[in-house]
Amino acid sequence: MGTNGLVMLAWTDFVGLTRVRAVPRTLIDRRMRFGLGWAMAGQALTPFEDIADNSWGPMNEVRQVPVPETETVIDLWDDAPPLHMFLCDGLIAEGTPWAACPRGFLSRTLADFASETGLTVATSYEQEFQLSGPGFAPGPPFTLEALRLGAAFADQCVAALDQANVDVQTFEPEYGVGQFEFACAPTAGVAAADRAVIAREAVREVARRHGMRASFTPKPTLDAVGNGLHLHLSLRDAADRPATFDADRPGELSEVAGRFAAGILHHMPALCAFTAASPISYLRLGPHHWSSGYVALGVHNREASLRICPGPDSDPAARSEAFNLEYRPADGTANPYLALAVLVRAGLDGIRREWPAPPLVACDPDGLNAEERQRLNVVPLPETLTDALSALDRDHVVRRWFPAELRKNYINVKNAEIDLVAQNGLPKMCERYRLAY
Repeated sequence: MGTNGLVMLAWTDFVGLTRVRAVPRTLIDRRMRFGLGWAMAGQALTPFEDIADNSWGPMNEVRQVPVPETETVIDLWDDAPPLHMFLCDGLIAEGTPWAACPRGFLSRTLADFASETGLTVATSYEQEFQLSGPGFAPGPPFTLEALRLGAAFADQCVAALDQANVDVQTFEPEYGVGQFEFACAPTAGVAAADRAVIAREAVREVARRHGMRASFTPKPTLDAVGNGLHLHLSLRDAADRPATFDADRPGELSEVAGRFAAGILHHMPALCAFTAASPISYLRLGPHHWSSGYVALGVHNREASLRICPGPDSDPAARSEAFNLEYRPADGTANPYLALAVLVRAGLDGIRREWPAPPLVACDPDGLNAEERQRLNVVPLPETLTDALSALDRDHVVRRWFPAELRKNYINVKNAEIDLVAQNGLPKMCERYRLAY
């Protein structure tokens, strides 16, 4: 690799898009300490050509400072320059973390969780996307044909993900037309969300090189199968041993993991404002879509919003290593750092309050009658982003997790998106989100 070319300083904003400023590769060393300036008001961008009302205005600036361990170089093509980037922390005076930086917010959240519980959270992001472009002929769902029709693309995706050091575990065709899914191995800390961002951009880069687009939008068109973002969570103790599994408890969920799950379910309507983060996210959610429509916990239950995924091995030690919780009502419009942060904050609240594990739902929650739902504490998820923001407004515990600067401006951006959909209609906005993501 020569000395020419650009290095991108990248960060993920409130709408889950990767924003960037770039410098010549020869100058990157000078930018490692103080990074590059960026208008704070840029955090109020919608996914489109609009900026929401915000508290920053034209004067305030944040420094986007590269995080050395996030350096990523994908160099697969002789006729294209490498994708060379660093992810950034948003810092202000004297290197102080910016209150509205999602990566910094997740870092503080994980530190609080570890300090109070002695546990760490390992996370894997499972991401779905739609591939489209001239000459691309998708095959039937889940088939070898579907994978082999895109074989060159799929193989280069795996190669790119390998160069990006995100530890890809699976890459496969999915149910939707031209839909694929991939997952990275779980890792602890902020690095898990970093992997989600880097992996997504690696896949987009390969699609571009093939003259196609990879879109992580939750709903490409009104009648299309949606794309989800599933977060797999497990707890580990101070000796890095698994702490989510207990063979003697219901669902094999340990006591602390049960409390963690209870916190997530209790706050889930408000959490959706950060995990199902766009107006079109709610076109994907709902009963019978295998994307979840109710607040519920179940073992292997793909209609439950929080799913227990047992390990396949009968040996308890091996089973406990793979045992995890899967959060399902999330998609690619979510900021990966904020999505993980609110789940960890909610789980911590359940641990603090010593809430018991939620009851297990062993059927499609939509098939329960009103009495059964009340007994199992099964309630519908928000039906719109407006409903999710209203749930956030009512949930004073969740509201207190956020610095006012982050919370107020985030809500402003989401309301701006809601207004854009109201003005332009769902069919047009599905297309605009498809192109943006």
